[in-house]
Amino acid sequence: MRRALLLTALVAVLAALTSCSSKDAGNRLAPGRHAINVGTRSMVAFKRHTRVPDCPAVSSQGVDGGMPAVTLPCLGGGRAVDVAGLRGPMIVNFWASWCGACRDEMPALAAYARDHPSVKVLGIDFLDAQPGAALQLAKSSDVGYPLIADTTGALDRASPLPNIPGLPITVFLAGDGSIAHIEARPMRTEGDVASAAHRYLGVGG
Repeated sequence: MRRALLLTALVAVLAALTSCSSKDAGNRLAPGRHAINVGTRSMVAFKRHTRVPDCPAVSSQGVDGGMPAVTLPCLGGGRAVDVAGLRGPMIVNFWASWCGACRDEMPALAAYARDHPSVKVLGIDFLDAQPGAALQLAKSSDVGYPLIADTTGALDRASPLPNIPGLPITVFLAGDGSIAHIEARPMRTEGDVASAAHRYLGVGG
């Protein structure tokens, strides 16, 4: 079962090459160590004027088939998050300010999160050289769900996650925290998000 899930994930991720790729990525960071502060004073102050909430407190333990044990900072300041402790039903969306398809998708995710409070949504700003621009995008998209940042690409290939060659990537987490599905194409409408959440998480209609 796990092997089939991983195979499905790897096949799906290959499709990401049709979304945001290198031609979109003028501000994409290369994986590795980067001294980028995603909680500067100006970002903390700006975040207060958005609907983006503080990052969630999470379980102290991971689960088999769940997110990897990687702790990431909260975008715009706040508590760090060990993503292994995330529990569903949850939609975890990898995005960046440099990604055009992500800019198209984010308002749909924001609308879904507003209209379906029983399903948690979390955004991961991935390899983004301009976290301030990421927060501005979140504000203009009316995002009301928490955002964390992976400036080093720590989640790239962190088992059971595969290589992340393009964005957006969306991970659907079941109630126990296990990965139910990895989607490698943008969801451009709230209906697209709702349909995927129903299909992979069994929520909504």
